[in-house]
Amino acid sequence: QVQLVESGGGLVQPGGSLRLSCAASGRTFSPYSMGWFRQAPGKERQFVVGISGSARTNYLESVKGRFTISRDNVKNTVYLQMNSLKPEDTAVYYCAASTSRRIGPNDYDYLGQGTQVTVSS
Repeated sequence: QVQLVESGGGLVQPGGSLRLSCAASGRTFSPYSMGWFRQAPGKERQFVVGISGSARTNYLESVKGRFTISRDNVKNTVYLQMNSLKPEDTAVYYCAASTSRRIGPNDYDYLGQGTQVTVSS
């Protein structure tokens, strides 16, 4: 059974940084894509970024230059480094994993339980 467990969320001031981690278990995703989504209160879930097994990436325009996705295929883990955080980045962040090599917003089969990120002074 596939399980995705996120960690690293919390409260941070505007301009601050957080690093999210997501450990996958139940199968290896090293050949396949992983990514992150987020959902703010009262809004639909939004694709943030995807990374293929060969490290191709696809970012939401509003996070380009501020967020960086990476992965450790040995650990079956994906990371999201978030810098220069803004109040509008406040959301529950969900890790996602795919059984394909595509990195679009509709290419994911598994979703974690989410971790809260709050950007506020």
